[in-house]
Amino acid sequence: MPSLKTIKESRTDVLIIGAGPSGLMCAVWLARCGIPFRIIDKRAGKIYAGQADGLQSRSFEIFQSFSEDQFDFVTLDKAWKASNDMMEMSFWSPNEKGVLGRKSRIPDFIPGISRFHECVIHQGKIENWLQNSIEEFSEGKVKVERPYMPVSIKIDETMKGDQDYAVEVLVKKVSDDLANPEQYGKIANGLFRQFDGDQDKFYADHVNDGNVEDFELIKAKYVLGSDGAHSWVRKQLDIEMQGESTDFIWGVVDIVPITDFPDIRSRCAIHSKDSGSMMIIPRENDICRLYIQLKEVAREEDGSEGAGADGGAKSKGRIDRSKITPESIVRQAKEIIQPFNLDATDVSWFTGYQIGQRVATGFHRNNRVFISGDACHTHSPKAGQGMNVSMQDAYNLGYKFALVCKGLAKQEILQTYELERKKVAHDLIEFDHKFSRLFSGKPMIPSAEKLEGSNEDGGVDLDEFHQVYVQGGKFASGTISDYQDSIMVNKTGAKAREGEESEGVFHPLANKVPVGRRLLSDFVLGQIDYKLLHLVDKMPSDGRFRVLIFPGDLQQFKSNWDILNKFNDALEEKDSFIKRYTPVNAFPSSVIEILTIHASTRNDIEFHDFPQFTRSIDFKGRTDYWRIFSGAGKAYDGTAVDIYKTYGIDKQAGAILIARPDTHVAQVVEFSVGGLKQVDEYFSKFMIDQRNNVLPEKDKSVNDAIRFVQPKLAV
Repeated sequence: MPSLKTIKESRTDVLIIGAGPSGLMCAVWLARCGIPFRIIDKRAGKIYAGQADGLQSRSFEIFQSFSEDQFDFVTLDKAWKASNDMMEMSFWSPNEKGVLGRKSRIPDFIPGISRFHECVIHQGKIENWLQNSIEEFSEGKVKVERPYMPVSIKIDETMKGDQDYAVEVLVKKVSDDLANPEQYGKIANGLFRQFDGDQDKFYADHVNDGNVEDFELIKAKYVLGSDGAHSWVRKQLDIEMQGESTDFIWGVVDIVPITDFPDIRSRCAIHSKDSGSMMIIPRENDICRLYIQLKEVAREEDGSEGAGADGGAKSKGRIDRSKITPESIVRQAKEIIQPFNLDATDVSWFTGYQIGQRVATGFHRNNRVFISGDACHTHSPKAGQGMNVSMQDAYNLGYKFALVCKGLAKQEILQTYELERKKVAHDLIEFDHKFSRLFSGKPMIPSAEKLEGSNEDGGVDLDEFHQVYVQGGKFASGTISDYQDSIMVNKTGAKAREGEESEGVFHPLANKVPVGRRLLSDFVLGQIDYKLLHLVDKMPSDGRFRVLIFPGDLQQFKSNWDILNKFNDALEEKDSFIKRYTPVNAFPSSVIEILTIHASTRNDIEFHDFPQFTRSIDFKGRTDYWRIFSGAGKAYDGTAVDIYKTYGIDKQAGAILIARPDTHVAQVVEFSVGGLKQVDEYFSKFMIDQRNNVLPEKDKSVNDAIRFVQPKLAV
């Protein structure tokens, strides 16, 4: 390896190692918020068919939040249009005679939990859309740098400042030949990335070769390792994975099926009598993905290293991957699906894996280097959680990086990442542990459930399996991730409803809004234009906090106007939280945006009746028209609107909600001057005073229409 003295050096705020869905999601946040960053990956760039394919409700909500109407490029919301909807789940199991039959059909989504439901689409398309968005948001300044591999990482623990470049990462550019994963045969497969030890061998073989110009020393304020289940970053930090592997071996194959099976275009869970289990996932166009339990898979002679045994997970031996072929997987599928016929054509991808559930003991070192996605947690893929939870990890962390790197918030907020996402990871493992074992077990035959004198295990109770699937639907959707009390979440006054602890905690002033969870969206009407829209669509992912003021029915309860006008006096003070945490000369709503949602009929109130703070004016005298809404009434197309009912807010008492940049509800307080002071107290815990941060004065003569698509945070 060349001497560090001869290697070129560079600096960046955040370095992301790994350009899978998790790393790219963090990069989208940083690009949208205008943060200097780099993202590297050791893959040459080709995204093979297959890999993850399920997108849950929360992931679509996140994609929508990065897809504002003003953008003139194709953004992440295209995922919704291009994917295959998952509308129905069918359960198949042996009847009393042991013959496979349909047991039940249910919706494959929970009505009302989100405006989106689960879909499936090729992971490569998701990664492409994420990369396109990064390039657009950064105005072409940032692209994934390939193929680069990290060589060493060092944290300077003497550097305590939020803005110190405390992490050094030595990286090396590798050849495209080395960066292309090895394939077996003509059909693309995922076997190259399923086994522990392969990445370690790659690094060991190639870390020291190359010329000095191939190396670079990158100094960063913060680093994110999103480099997969066998994460190099995690290993450098000596963070262990705790958990175990099972003996269940599964194969996955993408095919175009030729079959008389009646539910081939529905998601299916199939338990055969003696041939194992299978899940059918209908994908885009005419493709189907089959997850198939393999009865016998040869093991390599040296059983000392288990498949996926990283971090002490227990396993009885490493799978001989050469024995897993598309033919062997389809052959097993034919046995499982009998008495129906199944043939396969147009095989496009396959892989094999051993089910295991593991969680990292920590998600960061020194609040400087973090890990996300598969680097933090591994599990079976059948519940459609891998890509989703991985992206949601980074969605939690990305805006926190942005707030700290911009000097808007204290470094302590980064600690909430592990607090919030580690619990989600453990909940995921608990769900997957139960679900995968019930899926993989031999089914109980109805007529043989309790044979007198029988000593045999009755097998998996398929009614229990059905219930676990249904109960897990909310968790799997990603919409009920519940973040604990911290400097960024204040659940004071919120309580669980009797017998409904799992449903979250609710403040009596908004008794249908779980504090700590993402805000469910519903319709409102624009006060200025009567446009029907979703409230959360006016809370896009751009790094800003939102204070949602619900002043009630202002037409019926005139005293509520007095409170709203008092808010104007308080917020115009030089030490108000709006002015204290917004840089001088920045747009008034560029750090904390206030949205007002009243409960009066829109035509009963005029736009200019509202106090100035609800419709701020910028340096050119332009009015922000899109921050006042009617939350009750009827749109011209007849759509009924009552967001007060949706959120459980009284139309006389009102309420104030604080929403974080990720739309998780941080606190609920009363609609009063005292409540507004509680909002101030919330921000004072972690935000940094900006009154000495003076930005250049804006030029009134400049045409700045592009501001709608450029970064909006503290500008």
